[in-house]
Amino acid sequence: VNSWDLVFYRGLIPFVCLLFLLLAVYRKNFIQICLAVGFAGILNAVLVALGNITFIASLENTNVANTLIMISLAPFMAAIMSSIFLKEHPNSRTWITMSLCFCFVIFIFYDSYETDKLVGDLFGIMTAILIGASAVVIRYGKVVNFLPSLLLAKFFTMLFAIFFVNSLVLAQSDILLVIIMGVFFVFLPISLLTLAPRYIAAHEVELFFVLETALGPIWVWFFIHEQPSFKTIIGGIAIVLIIFVYTLMELKNSGTEKL
Repeated sequence: VNSWDLVFYRGLIPFVCLLFLLLAVYRKNFIQICLAVGFAGILNAVLVALGNITFIASLENTNVANTLIMISLAPFMAAIMSSIFLKEHPNSRTWITMSLCFCFVIFIFYDSYETDKLVGDLFGIMTAILIGASAVVIRYGKVVNFLPSLLLAKFFTMLFAIFFVNSLVLAQSDILLVIIMGVFFVFLPISLLTLAPRYIAAHEVELFFVLETALGPIWVWFFIHEQPSFKTIIGGIAIVLIIFVYTLMELKNSGTEKL
C-alpha cells in the first residue's frame, strides 16, 4: 500500500468508527457534543491532522529508525509546553523516566540511524512537537469531551491525503490488514490517548506513547513473524519495565497523598 493511500485509510477507518460510536452514545445530542469542543477542539483537530501528515513526510524522507527516535521526544515536548502553558511541572522522577526511555529508544535504533537525513528528522521532530501540543491542548480543556475533535482531525487527514493517493482500491490481501490497523492500531489507541489527558498530565500521557515505539517491532514479530533484533527485544522490555515501575511509584505516591 502506498504511503498516502495508507494515510487516507488511517483517517477514513477511525473516522467511521468514531462517527458510529458518537452517534450511538449521544444520538440526538450528537451535533451539540460536537459543537461543545469549541476553539480548543478545532485546534486539537488541526494539530492531530498535521501530526499525521508530518509523520508520513518524515518516513518518506528518512528511515523508520530516525522517525521513531524523533517521535520519542514527544514526552519532553509535552513536558516543556505543560510547564510553560499549564504550569504543570514534571517531578524529577518523571524527567528521569523520560530520559531513560529515550536512551533505550536510541539503543534500539542506533545501528539503523542515518545522519544524512536532516529533512526527515525535522519532520519527525515536528511530529513530536505536534503530538505534545495536542496533549497539552486536551489537558487545558479537560472538562470537554475531545472525541468529536478527533473525528474532525481524521476528516482533515482524509481531506488532505486524497490529493496524494495513487489509488483507493486495495488489493484483496491488504483489505483485512488495513481494517485491523485502522481499528486496533489507530482508532482504539488514539481514542484512549485523547481521553487520557483529562485525568493525568500531558507529559505522562506521552510517556505511554513511547510504548508504541518499543512494542511496534514486537507486534510485527507476532503477526508477520519478522524476527526483531536482540537489541530491539532488550530495549523494548526495558522501556516497558521502566514505565511499569514509574506507574506503580506514581500510583503509590498518589495513594499516600490521599491518606
